[in-house]
Amino acid sequence: MKIPNALQPLIEDGIVDRVVRQLKSGKEASVFLVESGSSIRCAKVYKEAEHRGFQNLAQYQEGRKARGSRDERAMGKRSRHGRKQSQEEWKNAEVDALYRLVAAGVRVPKPYGYYEGVLVMEVIADENGDAAPRLNDVQPTPEQAREWHAFLIRQIVLMLCAGLIHGDLSEFNVLLGVDGPVIIDLPQAVDAAGNNNAFRMLERDVNNMRSYCGHAAPELLDTQYAHEIWKLYQLAELRPDSVLTGTFVFDAESADVDDVMLHIEEARREAEIRQQGRDAAAAADNE
Repeated sequence: MKIPNALQPLIEDGIVDRVVRQLKSGKEASVFLVESGSSIRCAKVYKEAEHRGFQNLAQYQEGRKARGSRDERAMGKRSRHGRKQSQEEWKNAEVDALYRLVAAGVRVPKPYGYYEGVLVMEVIADENGDAAPRLNDVQPTPEQAREWHAFLIRQIVLMLCAGLIHGDLSEFNVLLGVDGPVIIDLPQAVDAAGNNNAFRMLERDVNNMRSYCGHAAPELLDTQYAHEIWKLYQLAELRPDSVLTGTFVFDAESADVDDVMLHIEEARREAEIRQQGRDAAAAADNE
């Protein structure tokens, strides 16, 4: 196949020996299967900001620090240099997150390096050696749904213990590898301590997993892991092995009606997006 321009420097420097094929093209990046020595790896080529479809970028970048004071001022002013720096910070965020999460024991693709704007990382394969499917493409049994849900909740806890929240976790960015679910797509990863939207994003991540697994195991729909996890985090009592129950007692007197309505509206929009994704996948299968 024709070598994409972004991968040409990696070929010339001997980091990549051959581009096998394109695995996917998403709203933020295109992913290619490449040969590197005797190994098969993924190369993620990020799209420029004007070609990305990710919404509400500012709320994800809140709390991130640019690598220099000049860069930080430029990002705040949205100058040409600032926009370029924002794009670099967006790309670097995923690289940094992957290294941090691998060290914390979170099941994400192992990164092998970041070269010329391209992230090279582990290929997640299924039992046949093919590219692993997304959870969205799999219909779990009730037992599988319970197992995957418990595993993913534990991964969310491990991430938060490492100071990060995925921020866009759903069945569309979890792959089902040989050893179970693998979390992918982390350029929007949120700094839990420095972002005012941190809990809302954590809750959305948790509830997306609850909604997906709850289709097969309806009892999961009654769980409240997000509030339980966040409470432990606020008390500095959250640990990788914290025992969770999925229950939480809400204080009715302090209920914020506007906040509740906002959560309901966000949940409705998320459900619409998931359904649109399912409809698009079904249409593609019928073509």
